[in-house]
Amino acid sequence: MTTDRSDATRKPHLDNPSYEIATPVPGGEPASRFEHPHRVMLGLYFAVFLGMLSETSMNIAIPDLMDDFGVSSGTAQWMVVGYMLAIGVVLPCVGFLLKWVKAKTLVMAALVCFLAGAIVCTIAPTFPVLLAGRIAQGVSTGVVLPTMYAAIMRVFPPHRIGAANGVAGLVIMFAPVIGPTIAGALIGAVSWRAIFALFAVIAVIALVCTALFFVTPIERTRPAVDVISIIASALGFGGLVAGVSLVADMGFSPLVVTLLVVGVVVLAFYAYRQLHIAAPLLDLRALGVAAFRTPAIMVSCSFACTLAFMYLVPQELQRGLGLSSTVAGLLMLPGGVVNAVCTLMAGRLFDRHGAKRLVWIGAAMTVVGGVLFYAIGVGSSIVLFLAAHIIVMVGIPFIQQSTQSAALKALPGRMAADGSTILNTMQQVFGAISTAIATCLLGLGQTHYMATGGTDTEWGFVTGSRYGYLFGLALIVCVFACSFMLRERAHEPELTEVDVDGVARKDKVVAA
Repeated sequence: MTTDRSDATRKPHLDNPSYEIATPVPGGEPASRFEHPHRVMLGLYFAVFLGMLSETSMNIAIPDLMDDFGVSSGTAQWMVVGYMLAIGVVLPCVGFLLKWVKAKTLVMAALVCFLAGAIVCTIAPTFPVLLAGRIAQGVSTGVVLPTMYAAIMRVFPPHRIGAANGVAGLVIMFAPVIGPTIAGALIGAVSWRAIFALFAVIAVIALVCTALFFVTPIERTRPAVDVISIIASALGFGGLVAGVSLVADMGFSPLVVTLLVVGVVVLAFYAYRQLHIAAPLLDLRALGVAAFRTPAIMVSCSFACTLAFMYLVPQELQRGLGLSSTVAGLLMLPGGVVNAVCTLMAGRLFDRHGAKRLVWIGAAMTVVGGVLFYAIGVGSSIVLFLAAHIIVMVGIPFIQQSTQSAALKALPGRMAADGSTILNTMQQVFGAISTAIATCLLGLGQTHYMATGGTDTEWGFVTGSRYGYLFGLALIVCVFACSFMLRERAHEPELTEVDVDGVARKDKVVAA
């Protein structure tokens, strides 16, 4: 069959799966995938920004939610834990969903889900209704976050993927910088409900941009559906995190113990199944690579420490130091800006110096900042808080960026997608459990203070926060200990399958 030149160079429809690979033109040069790739991605940029803004804005609203709904800190923490749990449960399934559902349809559905959740939260009459809307937002974020990275790999030509990931990183980093400040300002000027109203507006913008510009660059292969793995993933992660979270209010009651046991057993079954079926939902063999497993644990522990600190700090500023939500939000801004800058720096420093040195520097700074957090009392100066927060926000990126880069660098290309999903899932689940533990320790510290004759509620909150800070410091000690097991070589050989004349053989290739 012959094809004239006009047919060969004709641009396919944007939803055509052929756009998954840059289409070669007669001259042999690869064609660009899209003329304006950032415009194609605009809706996803807004969607991911919204998800990260939502994740980092809620801690500062916890005290107001406790007052308005008359709930305990153990119950209110579900606004944070439930959101992260929803992300952690959905993340492992997104790669599979993208093989069955058009990416544009999936993103649009996720954004509608977020919009509905935001509207529900804005008008929620009771805490359970509020939590239901919040979980819907988490499900949406769990879909759009990995979809953005999957789309980048297909929308941008290979030589621009690095720059595109940089833009995506900036989108993700910008939200935590402004999230607490915006949330504090809205609570002070209107109420916590205004935060969710803002989310709804951004969700509408993301929906419009997605509808106008986004396409479906990912080919749908429709593999077999392993329903058992999907159910096991949800039950396992859900049971484990729910059990840990309920300890704050229910102690180790029969229900809590049952949830913990079921969660652990089901997750063990889930892991076994992924390792023994032909088409796993998530290829857990990546965890068998020590050079991946060690930094994966380290980045998850550092992320858990960050969330424990950031869960306690805004509340301590309000409940312990007596500051308004607006002032508390403003005080979080300098550390957020520093965190964004250091995150950008850490990537370049990793390329030059590797992970181990950066981890040591980051761990040392985080410990210093954590000790300063521990030293904060009811009459402490705001300068002490700013010093503690900024130092921690310098240290954490050095740990997270270097260990995450080291983990992904350790995997062969065919396992990169699964490795990224494993890292994201581990961080969300570790973060949810860490927040739950911090809540338990906060309550334990307050109880101990009162039991020893304390009567000042502000000092009681400060004492409880200190228990949580010690937990965060323990996580960083674990990171430091694991750093001695990091394997780093300038040139590490790896086995790569090479097909020569139809015969697969393994040749040693020296990594550059």
